[in-house]
Amino acid sequence: MQQKLKVTLLTGRTIEQGVGKEAGKGTKEYFESTTMCYMDAGDMKKLGIRNNTHVLVTTPNGSVVLRAVKFPRGAMPGLLYIPYGPWANAIVSNETTSIGMPSFKGTPAEVEPAPDKPVLTLKELLKKEFGR
Repeated sequence: MQQKLKVTLLTGRTIEQGVGKEAGKGTKEYFESTTMCYMDAGDMKKLGIRNNTHVLVTTPNGSVVLRAVKFPRGAMPGLLYIPYGPWANAIVSNETTSIGMPSFKGTPAEVEPAPDKPVLTLKELLKKEFGR
């Protein structure tokens, strides 16, 4: 049976995501900076995965395949951090609870190894999400 890990999803800006956005959302830089997730080294070990292994991240709002990258600034067990972008947006809630802004922090999620599943291109992701 494949290992799954329950985590709390956080999303936010990164320098790389910002640089990629300025280069253009159709660029390799943007794709590389927004199709990854930072994970705790211990959590990666629990799942039996290494740096840049594809993982399936699932929330009550959907699922997406990303590259898992070891968080470079220390331990953060139980947390998964995804830079802002279409891939993060695909799995966070669009509910704004009357404040006009969805919550990009604290979403319950599951992460599991998905080494044989591809990370969708932006065009593939938009087709999956919107059907066109």
